Amino acid sequence: MSRISDQRILLLVISFSASVQSTKVLSEWKKCGDLECEKAMSRVQATTDYSGPDCRYLNFKTGEEIIVYSKLSRENENLWAGSKGKDFGYFPRDAVKVEEVLIGEEVEVLTKETDFLCLHEDKYTFE
Repeated sequence: MSRISDQRILLLVISFSASVQSTKVLSEWKKCGDLECEKAMSRVQATTDYSGPDCRYLNFKTGEEIIVYSKLSRENENLWAGSKGKDFGYFPRDAVKVEEVLIGEEVEVLTKETDFLCLHEDKYTFE
C-alpha cells in the first residue's frame, strides 16, 4: 500500500513541476545558426557587469568574451543565450557588443522547455 502512495505522490510532484515549468518559458521562439542551435552565431564582449536573476542566466564582468548560440525572438528579443568558459545562460543583448559574426544566416525555431532548465551540480532543476 505504501508503494502505491509513493507512486501517487511522485505523479503529483511531476504534474506540479510540469505546470510550473511552463510558466517560466522566456520565449516560444529563438533564432539560431542552424536547426539544432549547435552552431556558434557570434563572439561578443561584455560592455558591463551582469548578474542574472536566477540560474538560467549567465553572469559576467565587463570585457569578458561570450560565444552566442541563440537569440530569443518575437516576444522577448532582448535575451541572447551563450557560453563563457563552461558556464551557459541567458543575458541581455544590450550588455554586450558584437565582436565577430560567425554565421551568414539565422534560422527561427521553436523553443523547448529544456531550453530553460537550470543545471546545478550535474542535476537539472526547474525554476
